[in-house]
Amino acid sequence: MSADTPQIINPEMADVPLHEPSKIHLKDYKRLSFDVETVNLDIQLFDEHATVESTLVMNRQTEGDLVLYGEDVELLTIELDGKVLATERYSINNGKLTITDAPDSLSLHIKVRIHPQTNTALEGLYIAGTGSETMFVTQCEPEGFRKITYYPDRPDVLAVFTTRLEADKRYPTLLANGNLIEQGEVVGAPDRHYAIWEDPTNKPSYLFACVVANLDVLTDHFTTSEGREVTLELYAKSDDIDKCHVGMQALKDSMLWDEVNYGRAYDLDRYMIVAVSQFNMGAMENKGLNIFNTACVLSSPETTTDARSFNVKAVIAHEYFHNWTGNRITCRDWFQLCLKEGFTVYRDQSFSADQQSSAVQRIDDVAMLRAHQFAEDAGPLAHPVRPESFVEINNFYTTTIYEKGAEIVRMIANMLGADNFRQGTDEYFRRYDGQAVTVEDFLSALSITDSKVEDFIDWYRQPGTPVLSGHQDYDSETQTLTITLSQQTRHVAGFDAPKPLPIPVATALFDQDSGEIISERMLLLEQAAQTFVFDNVGSNPVVSLLRDFSAPVQLNYNYQDTDLAFLLTHETNGFNRWQVTQMLVNRILLPNSDAKSEPDIYLQALVATLPKLAVDDPMLAARLLDIPSPQELASATHKDYDPEVIKQERENLYKQVALAL
Repeated sequence: MSADTPQIINPEMADVPLHEPSKIHLKDYKRLSFDVETVNLDIQLFDEHATVESTLVMNRQTEGDLVLYGEDVELLTIELDGKVLATERYSINNGKLTITDAPDSLSLHIKVRIHPQTNTALEGLYIAGTGSETMFVTQCEPEGFRKITYYPDRPDVLAVFTTRLEADKRYPTLLANGNLIEQGEVVGAPDRHYAIWEDPTNKPSYLFACVVANLDVLTDHFTTSEGREVTLELYAKSDDIDKCHVGMQALKDSMLWDEVNYGRAYDLDRYMIVAVSQFNMGAMENKGLNIFNTACVLSSPETTTDARSFNVKAVIAHEYFHNWTGNRITCRDWFQLCLKEGFTVYRDQSFSADQQSSAVQRIDDVAMLRAHQFAEDAGPLAHPVRPESFVEINNFYTTTIYEKGAEIVRMIANMLGADNFRQGTDEYFRRYDGQAVTVEDFLSALSITDSKVEDFIDWYRQPGTPVLSGHQDYDSETQTLTITLSQQTRHVAGFDAPKPLPIPVATALFDQDSGEIISERMLLLEQAAQTFVFDNVGSNPVVSLLRDFSAPVQLNYNYQDTDLAFLLTHETNGFNRWQVTQMLVNRILLPNSDAKSEPDIYLQALVATLPKLAVDDPMLAARLLDIPSPQELASATHKDYDPEVIKQERENLYKQVALAL
């Protein structure tokens, strides 16, 4: 029921307390009693229903009953080690099938009936489209597989899947994870056919996928660095297949980039992408069989904007990179969602930065972070990157999990440097390939060259955006510059008081006369307040802080407007050139700012800078005209916020920029 739907309340129930949904807590994590070694699925689709037969080879891990999860499935038969299981040996309650007195090793055969045709949850196996465009697709993350059959549907249960699909021949496309090992007609049913797929890699059930449809396919090939010939297939409706070439090239670019930058080669003989119009996610990284919303994969140079096409490339890269950061190494539990998503977002952002202006890519990423994630941190829905509890995991697919999670990985990469970060990621892949792990495991691997990496765990534990404040003092006699930095994070109700976090602050000193950089350092603020000293500084410099947005914080430094205008002109980091422009605009727009500025110095700096920059880097020049969004301004306002005033201020400034230029 949607939030704006009026509820009809039975007056006889008015005094009955509502049922409080139970919370799941990270601290309560326990391994299941049984693990799964192999899964054999047989999915047969009919006009009104589908039958699913599963054979699970299972082994005991700990004491306890054997527990499987199932929702909206009708149990037809259940056999244990080839014998029908007596009804007193199992029970079904609240979506759990519990088997008592199970042997330590067993084979469990279950047959169920499901109804994809009436499944409107868009989870599990459901129908998309109508008429001749009808197709059956799956969405199993986070807990959709239990809508297909009874299974220990958790990300820490890894198994080898073999899937047989059977359907009417009006659905010629039969796809599942892995490699195609057999296909043909069904004996005795000439109007039906089947396909058998085998995925040799251990995977959790949330990565299971199948597609039954009538689709065209665009085919290409890629040879990995290990010499594997991979068939690449992009499936879409016949009218859309000509819009798949951009996506196919993006896939090949992503595969090569991951080999060069992370040493990760693809591991199957086939990689498939399917475009689906009725898909409630942007895209899903199912092992070897990605399912995409058409908006995230179809692109035509004749009809698609450059920005939209570039987004297609970024999303395809993101899902491909999940093959290692999410699939080969997955989450132990859903509290670790940020582990796979944060690292993979960082990887797709890095890929995108290599495909275009890296400064503009960083600007885009930070602008989105400030407008949405900072606002989330500042509001009532603020939560840690790794939450300690949840009622419904679907509610945590947020910008905090994805974007702030990526920023934490970026901070670690910045602090370590490129070579040490690569050593750490190589160790991560070596140590945990084929396992379901935690954030602590990730930090442990990255810390092999610097133990300070493990201090970043607090970034995952506490909500809120830190405010980084500072000032500088120059001593002309000793020719030393002292920078004092401090941090403060608001206390979010329901969480412990915030602790100081490790904050990498990329810093450069600019000579005021020449405009040249005289010193560069990565400062690591680890305490509530610290001082950093620069020696042999000949004159009072202009300081550029948080270069390339080296940490996801709000910056409050004692810049004069003239300092910001100077950096707008001389800064060599494209992102910081944009950032100081944003700082000037913030001072102009925030009505309650303690350092409210007049627009003249900002407009003069633009007039002086833009003509040359428009020739040298037109993309960056265009971004210097950005004015912060209302959401970003709201998150930066620590006093009363009036949206009407902000709206008027923004419109007035746009007019003044237009007139000045």
